[in-house]
Amino acid sequence: MQKKSFKYPDTDATKYVIKQLHAKGVHLKDIAQIAYSYEKDYIPELTLKEAKHAVKTIVHKREVANTAMVALNLDELASWGALDEPLQSIVEADAGVFGVDELLASGIANLYGQIGITNFGYSDKDKTGIIAKLDTTPGKVNTFIDDIVGAIAAAAAAKITHDHA
Repeated sequence: MQKKSFKYPDTDATKYVIKQLHAKGVHLKDIAQIAYSYEKDYIPELTLKEAKHAVKTIVHKREVANTAMVALNLDELASWGALDEPLQSIVEADAGVFGVDELLASGIANLYGQIGITNFGYSDKDKTGIIAKLDTTPGKVNTFIDDIVGAIAAAAAAKITHDHA
């Protein structure tokens, strides 16, 4: 049961996510570059600054921070070998039929409706920018982070589209 005196730590959660992303070599500008690349052909006046603002807005949403914290922690636990089997082997191998990584991330993309989901599907297939590096770094467990980054970029691109509609 939730304590009535509990105050949700939104700021701390967001700071934690940004810190964990940085620890994995991901900066908000990297995510903004992906969002920008998705929308620049459709919105010629779009700037990287606007894309970065959209990414910051997405990362500051409670639902995004919650999802990202869980996902980033699962990667971290798996990198320590701390998950129970068979989950440890599945996450460590980034098994293609697992799908829970995409399921978690799709919740972020879905905040901006079908365009967010479509963008996320594209990011998962295309592996643009930092996503490709995360997805192919040998010896690192990045099963969840690549999808979280893709979903944040997808949601930011969708937000940009909504803002310009």
